[in-house]
Amino acid sequence: MGHACSKKCDGDDDGGYDGEWYGFPPLRNALIAGVIAGIGLILGHLGIIPGQVENLFFLIAIPIGAYHWAKEGFEELIHEHAIDIEMLMIAAALGAIVLGLWDEAATLVILYAAAEGVEHITYARTRASIRKLLDLAPKEAVLIRNGTEQVIPAEQLQVGDMFLVKPGAGIPTDGIIVKGRSSINEAAVTGESVPAEKQEGMKVFAATLNVDGALEVRATATFKDNSLMKMIHMVEEAQEQKGKTQAFIEKFGRKYTPAIFFISLVLIIVPPFFGIPFNDLAIRGVVLLVAAAPCALVMSTPIAVAAGIGSAGKRGILIKGGIHLENLGKTKAVAFDKTGTLTTGTPAVTDVVALNGDETAVLRIAYTVERCSDHPIARAIVKRAETDNLQPHEAVGECALPGQAATAIIGGTPWFAGRPEYFTGPTRNAETQRTIDKLRAEGKTVIFVGTQEKIIGLIAMRDQVRPNAKAMIDELHTMGVATIMLTGDNGVTAKAVAADLGIDDIRADLKPEDKTAAIESLKEKYGAVVMIGDGINDAPALAKATVGVAMGTIGTDAAIEAADVALMADDLSKVPEAIAFGKKALSISNQNIVFSVAVLAILIPGALLGVLGVTLAVIFHEASELLAVGNGLRVAKR
Repeated sequence: MGHACSKKCDGDDDGGYDGEWYGFPPLRNALIAGVIAGIGLILGHLGIIPGQVENLFFLIAIPIGAYHWAKEGFEELIHEHAIDIEMLMIAAALGAIVLGLWDEAATLVILYAAAEGVEHITYARTRASIRKLLDLAPKEAVLIRNGTEQVIPAEQLQVGDMFLVKPGAGIPTDGIIVKGRSSINEAAVTGESVPAEKQEGMKVFAATLNVDGALEVRATATFKDNSLMKMIHMVEEAQEQKGKTQAFIEKFGRKYTPAIFFISLVLIIVPPFFGIPFNDLAIRGVVLLVAAAPCALVMSTPIAVAAGIGSAGKRGILIKGGIHLENLGKTKAVAFDKTGTLTTGTPAVTDVVALNGDETAVLRIAYTVERCSDHPIARAIVKRAETDNLQPHEAVGECALPGQAATAIIGGTPWFAGRPEYFTGPTRNAETQRTIDKLRAEGKTVIFVGTQEKIIGLIAMRDQVRPNAKAMIDELHTMGVATIMLTGDNGVTAKAVAADLGIDDIRADLKPEDKTAAIESLKEKYGAVVMIGDGINDAPALAKATVGVAMGTIGTDAAIEAADVALMADDLSKVPEAIAFGKKALSISNQNIVFSVAVLAILIPGALLGVLGVTLAVIFHEASELLAVGNGLRVAKR
């Protein structure tokens, strides 16, 4: 539909306005026109000026108030050959003037201008609110070149430049820390309020705040191409994309609006040819032009979508279009990849079992054997030992036997740490075997620590569940959303993790094509299914799902491209939050649609029966549009 609101949805506004409302041109013109018409009305009713002079005030006010929206209507007619709502209002205003209803014509123009101005500034401010994030990025950077520091505009930073970020300063663009360590507040980009610990070799992002330590950073992106700019552009593009409901309403409007225009012309032009008094039906035709204009219906969905996508973007949830926000609102089930999504993707020691009663001795031997290995199991053991402040034994000959075990000579004796299958010499008693079976049933990997003649203990470890995963699953269940795990891991491990989290259904030992088939079957069972994954390995399943969501995609273009929704941080609490945005937007859109249709069902018969006059029709019409706008903005409130 060529209505002004749809143009603003398509990004034809000024890109964002955040000043005072009376400085906004459409509202300013409506205010000026209202003052002029008001003065004329008051002076005329007091008898200070004659009726002809009073009409002169209205004649001046009408073009001032109509300038912005009438211009849009004529542009739509000329360039797209479409009759939109503005043309209905232009016809209604001209009809009222022809009938001598100057005050009604002025009232129509001014109230419609005010309503359109409010709608227009609402869109502009949703744009401005997301673009305000740019203010968080410093305008200057401290460039380090040839050992000297130089303050330059942030826009001049090039890829590869070294820059200094002092404590308390913002980071001007994306980069990698070359020197220093600090806590970084990444709330502006990820929505995560807890500062992240950063050190050499780790990424930092534009508009995040360096909390306590000085950092030397090598730029990996220019100011125009940093992660913040990408996020802002993505949100703005997403606000322009339409959902199915909005697309249907606009398609309906392209047929409905010309039909109303035609019916009104029939009421105005045809009656005199049949000897029917012109004035009465002509007034009804003019009133119908106003009463039947579907402004509130057109606004029912896009304002909620724009507000929802903009607000979610500021919380680190990038929803890539109105259709995806709408589909989030229909979610009945959420499927999760396990490794790296529900879990951290790195194993951690969960149990140290000493067969001789000394757990510290078992862990210390394992630490000594594993400390030179880069295997994930070795890193888990080293991390646990360092956390317990243990010191390794003096050892020689540390090495790893690929796929089997790690070894070192301690005190002249070869010691090993590896899978139980490697230790063929020592005899396992029934109790030890029961312990192994129990730990494996909990989804844990078990290794032995000992010599080839004697086992002194067991160490168990498991990929760690993310700290907020259980709370997230519980919240989804509270929302009435089913949860399913889709994983390539074995069933034992999957069941153990699912039991810890309270997940409803488990599909294990899945290949990528199996995950895609699983999503298809879940859609048949539940309808709208969301898939949460890493955005790359799970790309086929993400594409097959109703909504694909990639986690922790800050700075990762491939992950953002793979999904319909991108969570900028590894924060599972954003999953129910994203679904809540969708449900709220869908609910409010439906409320607006029902309300708008009800208003039309009352106003159209009222116009045809002559119950409504022009002024009353205008008041009801514009009030309904403003209510639709105000209700849609509630999506942004959390």
